[in-house]
Amino acid sequence: MHHFLLILGMLAGCGQVLLAEPSVFTRHIIAHSDPRFGGLSAIEVSDDGSNFTAVGDRGIVVTGEFTRGADGAITGHALHDIVDIQDHQDVDSEGLAIAPSGTIYVSFEGTHDIATFDSATNDWVNLPQHKDFAELQSNSSLEALAVGPDGALYTIPERSGRATRPFPVYRYLNGTWDIPFRIPRRESYLVVGADIGPDGRLYVLERHFTGVSFQSRVRRFNLDGTGETTVTETSNGAYDNLEGISVWADTNGLRMTLVSDDNFKFFQRTEIVEYAISD
Repeated sequence: MHHFLLILGMLAGCGQVLLAEPSVFTRHIIAHSDPRFGGLSAIEVSDDGSNFTAVGDRGIVVTGEFTRGADGAITGHALHDIVDIQDHQDVDSEGLAIAPSGTIYVSFEGTHDIATFDSATNDWVNLPQHKDFAELQSNSSLEALAVGPDGALYTIPERSGRATRPFPVYRYLNGTWDIPFRIPRRESYLVVGADIGPDGRLYVLERHFTGVSFQSRVRRFNLDGTGETTVTETSNGAYDNLEGISVWADTNGLRMTLVSDDNFKFFQRTEIVEYAISD
């Protein structure tokens, strides 16, 4: 049986580690016969945990719903729709954020763009770029996307440009980009997803490819970059290529839903992993 390794021997200054490893209460596989389905790199789960929206690498938005048992664990799913992102099929859609207003944002790694979706017209409109975006590394740019309760949009590139350089956190608010803080780059992990939970904190999903399989880690920060905490760190090969994260809450507390990118490979799968997490 797969198990998790809680890293307790961290160096001084590397942030707090939760003393209790969060429990995994769901592990669920999603499959679909539609050839467009796959490569899911981001997910958002509704406040009650019943509905989800996901984005795939090849320019799709997937909507669906979960069925859950009495304990809240996923027992099944149904896909409602798979929508092509017009004019963005070949630019590697990676991040997803849904604002309180319902506005959908998607980030594209191939062009270093972020676009909004207008459901009334079915149009996608690119936001202005931060001046740094043009210099981001190819295939390593805007992986993570999150939106705050005030509507501010946050994005983080997969790589920072140097192993010793912190990851910049870009913020878009009132038509202007800035970098309100940076987060430390630790070990060999790279950023692949982010979300702002109902607790108002930034959760960052990171991945380390070991050459054979994957390790995943989630760190949590206040929205000024302080309060770094390692929420979970998986053992090598415990799960597939986890790339998307959604943090929400039910009557029992905070929940964290992760989704894996199967890269359209027959030996990988689209896997949902959910945790119950504490404060």
